[in-house]
Amino acid sequence: MRAPVVVRVLLAVPESRLGEALHRLCSYPGVKEGGLLSTCIRVEVYAVVEDVEAGFTRVQEFLADTHLSLSFEQLTPHLYWHMDDRAIGHLFRVAASLDSMIVGEPQILGQLKDAFETALTHKASGVILNKLVKKAISVAKRVRTETKIAETAVSVSYAAVELAKKIFSNLSEKTVLLVGAGEMAKLAAKHLINNGVRRVMITTRNPQGALELAKRFNGVSIPFDEFR
Repeated sequence: MRAPVVVRVLLAVPESRLGEALHRLCSYPGVKEGGLLSTCIRVEVYAVVEDVEAGFTRVQEFLADTHLSLSFEQLTPHLYWHMDDRAIGHLFRVAASLDSMIVGEPQILGQLKDAFETALTHKASGVILNKLVKKAISVAKRVRTETKIAETAVSVSYAAVELAKKIFSNLSEKTVLLVGAGEMAKLAAKHLINNGVRRVMITTRNPQGALELAKRFNGVSIPFDEFR
């Protein structure tokens, strides 16, 4: 999804709701298998469908129904979709971190594995997605082992902190607001505090997640409605 941050935040599916979301995705007519990859910078739906055009419409409906704060009209302009070989190629690029903001970053492969395990647990993934995702993970491991893609790879969080240091020189008196409480936010909080940031604030649609992360890093949680 090539969308503004605010839209991506609204579309992100919390871990606690992934199972329910997968069951709903696979309940749509014509959707035979499904998977959700929801991270701080991407929301992707993978589906095996009986008819491609109808399947894309069902996925649009799923996204709109899952996130009632966004209308169908607001959502549609931000969507892109792939089918057949292009969909397979896209998944392989994602797994190998060739589609990441920072090429070679290590987090995405773990996130894809977690998404796949969740789909398996909730019986949303079947014969086709199982084979496809396993192969994508296998190829991604080979890419990292047999090429130099990971030699200087850093996380998006680390890169963001390094950029902030270049802009502000000294972070010791700065206050930072993190939107989200996932793995990237945890890494960002850790890097920021290690580089002297005075105060970290966290906001997310999941108040409990924001509270837990704020407590872990002696930060402050901010209600998501106030951030918006």
